[in-house]
Amino acid sequence: MPIIEMHMAEGRTSEQKSRVAAAVTEAVCNSLECPAETVRILITEHGHDEFYVAGINMAQRAAKQKAQVQ
Repeated sequence: MPIIEMHMAEGRTSEQKSRVAAAVTEAVCNSLECPAETVRILITEHGHDEFYVAGINMAQRAAKQKAQVQ
């Protein structure tokens, strides 16, 4: 039974998460030749003050990008 963990910044809709889960399920089934019923996907969302890219969190990154535009 494949178990896939996905971590992402919060803010995506249920529809977007459903689409990515369906796409990942299809890819896993094709790659591992397993039935979709055996694929488990766990999505964990992180707040913008908990999700870091290049050493700064997403809230800081958004503020930095906003400052650069002004």
